[in-house]
Amino acid sequence: MNSLLLGNLLSCGTVICLALSATVHSKKKLIGWQVLGSVFCILSNIVLMAYPSAATTAVSLIRNILSYQNKLTKTITAVLTLLCIIMGLIFNNLGWIGLFPIAAVASYTVLLYTTKNEQQMRYALILSMLLWFVPDIYVKAYPAALNDILMALWTAFFAVKHLIKSRHLIR
Repeated sequence: MNSLLLGNLLSCGTVICLALSATVHSKKKLIGWQVLGSVFCILSNIVLMAYPSAATTAVSLIRNILSYQNKLTKTITAVLTLLCIIMGLIFNNLGWIGLFPIAAVASYTVLLYTTKNEQQMRYALILSMLLWFVPDIYVKAYPAALNDILMALWTAFFAVKHLIKSRHLIR
């Protein structure tokens, strides 16, 4: 099996986990699916030689595990955000395109700490998916790139659905 095929098969695991994370109704379940998705994403990025993506996703895996365990503090968030930036820059073999995963993970890390609201988490996930799109196209991870767009749309659908439902309950 060639590395492009294997990398794209592994990214399918990420796709499934992220799709499931968008459908849940609690932050803890959302993060649980993202933990599993991060493992698939790291493996996929290593196989596809997208090292800044693998490095930043490794930091996001740590972040997600700590958030799942409710151990994400302000200090840990700051350290992980800084670590994400440093690791992403050290392993950047993609030039300016390698900055997109750094921005995606760093911004999501900060938001994960600052909100307990799953709706805001959905908005952050949409932004993150759009930031991942560019490097996924660049490393020829076309299923992952398609996933980025579909996940952004899928998550937007559930964000709108939740918004309509919550507004309907308010009235």
